[in-house]
Amino acid sequence: MSVLLLRLAGPLQSWGASSRFARRTTESAPTKSAVIGLLAAAAGLDRSDNTRLAPLAALRFGVRIDQPGTLIRDFHTAHHQVTGKAMPLSERYYLADAVFVAALEGDHTLLTQLHSALKAPVYPPFLGRRSCPPAAPLDLSLHKTGQLEEALAQEPWQASAWYRNRYRSRTPEKLIVLKEATADEQGTANTLRDQPVSFDPAHRRHTWRTVVTTTVPVPGHTAVPARHEPFDALEDENA
Repeated sequence: MSVLLLRLAGPLQSWGASSRFARRTTESAPTKSAVIGLLAAAAGLDRSDNTRLAPLAALRFGVRIDQPGTLIRDFHTAHHQVTGKAMPLSERYYLADAVFVAALEGDHTLLTQLHSALKAPVYPPFLGRRSCPPAAPLDLSLHKTGQLEEALAQEPWQASAWYRNRYRSRTPEKLIVLKEATADEQGTANTLRDQPVSFDPAHRRHTWRTVVTTTVPVPGHTAVPARHEPFDALEDENA
């Protein structure tokens, strides 16, 4: 098997899996449906082309939380294009300043094609919603051989420089990984309805996927030596 790694980072991200009516929530990490949709858009797949979608949806998916970000809420208003009537006020949730490493495991030929598509996408990528563009190129690397677990354990920590500097000598010991369960892990897995079946706007469908939560040591990071920072005392008082 091969593994494609993506770095998902931007000012705002939103990864909805169970939004209802006027409340649009976000998961704490990217959903498989959204990442597969991002790759399908980069490759130029038509939304109604379930045949070409199926191999992408069959890829095994995992994500590492390198920088969890901050949950924020926004109020959204809109007006009907024809009548001008105000639409219901809605709440929309986002993750601000988050960074994730997403991994997809599967056929090398398919992942090579997707890797190339990310470098010259047919449709622009976004991080869950069109209002959330990525802050940098998404492709990290393509591993010709290996497994998802190995790739997520070995890829260097991708947190922003300011976030790493905040920790200084207090580097986190572990990073959380959310991955698709193997056959042996089914009994310990949770479920999330983010397995894409169809992106057709008229018949959009998702099914349940089993997810296991694990941790990995922070890879490829040397703690910055602690230095005197007078504002740390103020942060401790306000905590």
